[in-house]
Amino acid sequence: MEPQLLHTVTDSVATVVIHHPAKRNAMTAAMWAALPPLLDTLAADPEVRALVLTGEGGTFCAGADISTLRGSPKEAQSLAVGAEEALAAFPKPTLAAIRGHCVGGGAQLAAACDLRFAEEGALFGVTPAKLGIVYASSSTRRLVSLVGPAAAKYLLFSGELIDTERAQRTGLVDEVLPAGELDKRVAEFTRILAARSQLTQAAAKEFANGRTDRDGYWAEQARGSDDTAEGVAAFLDRRQPRFTWSVPFRG
Repeated sequence: MEPQLLHTVTDSVATVVIHHPAKRNAMTAAMWAALPPLLDTLAADPEVRALVLTGEGGTFCAGADISTLRGSPKEAQSLAVGAEEALAAFPKPTLAAIRGHCVGGGAQLAAACDLRFAEEGALFGVTPAKLGIVYASSSTRRLVSLVGPAAAKYLLFSGELIDTERAQRTGLVDEVLPAGELDKRVAEFTRILAARSQLTQAAAKEFANGRTDRDGYWAEQARGSDDTAEGVAAFLDRRQPRFTWSVPFRG
């Protein structure tokens, strides 16, 4: 099978699989270019309430396919940053499910997700210093906001790999699961995400990402939504709420 991004939608959760097992799921130029339109399609699907990004088999993503850098490194980086930004802008909750190596462009994609769950034994690295590449300013700022300046400098300056214990301690990983438990935990947690209010999640995601010009917009969305009334009624009735607000498609 050619290197590609595979996807499924099950129980309101979209799963995108990085599939290039011959090169530890390294991202080719075509794969970087394919991610933004795929995310647009999934964002527009009202059935999708959360998204999981993972890798085929025992590796998340070993980074960019280095052979793609021989032609135009600047163009290759532009494609990677475009994919990263599209993932960060996905309007619904995103979660990276990580096994094995999460390195270079793989770490870039994982950092662009809202949450990161990893299996014990996973390894993380941000490796542009090994290739003499200037890491994009947007990617650097995202890494700093996630792990703090000191940890970001350690990763960027050295290009060294860190284990799941250190990754969790720095904030790069949210949960670490024993071998064999990652899929179960991701399925359990995404079911929780899919059951919650998209209104709350979408507003919280924008605010947490630093947007400061949308308070009025979200107040208007809340006034026009039945989610609050439904949430309160369900709590008082001791039943699961049936939230109906969905992310507007901005295509």
